[in-house]
Amino acid sequence: MTTHHPNTRRLVYGHAQLHDCLAFADANTAAEEAEEIKALAAARTWGEARQVQMTQLWNPAGPECYEPEDDDYADDKPFDINELGSVVEGDWPRMVTERAFELLPEDLQDRFGKRHFTAHNGDFLEIPIDQESELVAELRERGYEVTRDDELINVLDGRSFNPLTG
Repeated sequence: MTTHHPNTRRLVYGHAQLHDCLAFADANTAAEEAEEIKALAAARTWGEARQVQMTQLWNPAGPECYEPEDDDYADDKPFDINELGSVVEGDWPRMVTERAFELLPEDLQDRFGKRHFTAHNGDFLEIPIDQESELVAELRERGYEVTRDDELINVLDGRSFNPLTG
């Protein structure tokens, strides 16, 4: 049994295939976010997609984005997550490699990573895979609980459904 100190920052990290570097996510919410992404990707109709309950993310197929009254998005019409505008444009789910800006101390971002700009989706932090041991050791020294899970990181990045990134 693992007990967590209430002030311990829990991170999950892994090899983000899209940018071929390390990426980090909040371990307290990452698994739930991944389940939401998978649930939406599994929807076969617009009605199913609209019904996916999101608590960590927003639903890019929700009624605030697509009107059920529009014949193209009627509840019984086939749904393909890869046809959603926010997915096509790379806005959903957000790039997992950008999360490091919020999760990692700035001095470690500067020391281990390099900021890259994307024209459509903002900046991301490229942390080379060969920096893993040293960065993880530094985080643990600072009291972070750090666990590696490549599959989870790539689900968070949309690689579980997006043929453009998968």
